[in-house]
Parts: sequence; C-alpha cells; structure tokens
Amino acid sequence: MEGRHGLNNDTINLLVGVAMGLNLLALGSGRLHAVIRAMAVQGVVLGVMPLFMEHFNWLVTLVALATIAVKGFVIPNLLTRALRTANIDREREPFIGFVPSLLLGAGGTIAAVALARALPLLPEHAGTLLVPGSIASVLTGFVLLIGRAKAISQVCGYLILENGIYLFGLLLIHSTPLLVEAGILLDLTVGVFVIGIIVDRIQRAFDSLDTRKLTVLRE
Repeated sequence: MEGRHGLNNDTINLLVGVAMGLNLLALGSGRLHAVIRAMAVQGVVLGVMPLFMEHFNWLVTLVALATIAVKGFVIPNLLTRALRTANIDREREPFIGFVPSLLLGAGGTIAAVALARALPLLPEHAGTLLVPGSIASVLTGFVLLIGRAKAISQVCGYLILENGIYLFGLLLIHSTPLLVEAGILLDLTVGVFVIGIIVDRIQRAFDSLDTRKLTVLRE
C-alpha cells in the first residue's frame, strides 16, 4: 500500500513538473497559438491528476473528464477560432517583455518550491509538488494578465491562474471529493464565456484584440 502511495506521488510530481514547465513555455512564447496550446495541455495534465490521487469514484471521474474536456478542448478551440477571426498570430509589444516574463516565472517557481518546504504541510502533501506548482501557476497567470496586451493572452493568463487554484484545491481531495473543484470548473466556464463576449466586442469595435486601444474610449 505504501509502495502504491509512493508511486502515485511520483506520478503526481511528474505531472505537476510538466505543468510548471508549460508555465514557462507560455511566459516565454510570443506566438499566441503556442500559448493556447501550452494552456490546453496543462488543462489536460491537471485534469487527469485526480484519477491518480483518489480511488475510483464516479464524482471524481466525472469532474476529471469535464475538466479535461473544457480546459483541454472546448476553451482552446474557442480561443483558436477567435485568433482566426482577428487574423493575429503574435504578441508583438507586451507590457512586460518575454525574457523578463520568463525570468519572473523561473524565479517565482524557485521561490514557490522554497516556500512550500517552509510550510507546515501534512505528511501526505509534503512529498508532492502540489503547493509549489499551485503558487507558480498563480504567479504565471498574474504575469500574463498584467504583462500582455492581447486579450487572448490575458484570457490564457486567467485560465493558468485558475489552474493554480485548481492545483491547490487538490490538497482537499480526500476530505471534499472535488465538490470545490466542480464549483471552480463552473465558475471558470461562465467566466470564459463572459470573457469571450468581451473579446468579440473588442474585435468588432477596434478591429484588433490589443487591449491598449481601450484607453481611447470616452463617455
């Protein structure tokens, strides 16, 4: 039993490590398609994690499948369609450059690992990367939200930030079988559809997805 627990922890750490690497890929890439793909793959990776953390449970399996479908396929397809409509491919003039963003992400990831080691975690969580992965993903989301000018990049930042919250919520999987995660997934879906409407309105009004153009609005 203990061997199985250790194997599960190794698998979880591998998946969280992949998610943290995708954070850096999103921060360092100027191609919007690459940012969307990184966010989509991260959604799939995080979606399968509950299946390795909990014995078979229909609610866990249902939420995991819904997470994979929404984060890995539905939302990325909507964002890709918005890119085609707007006829844009790259983030050319971000508020925070790609190299500084990447350095912020790498430094934040290292700091997150160090901080997690100093926290009084339960023994079952002390051997996993759930906490540092959560903190690093939230930081990555904030950097994308603040440092990018294109609305698509900011939506991806919001999604990656939510992935960090999702990771932190997995700490409670044994006490609350993903009821919190189901609520987060619902909020995420509603939030993204609202953002999609806003993106569409920006595109129609300015023929661009550059949020800096919003500064020209007047009453």
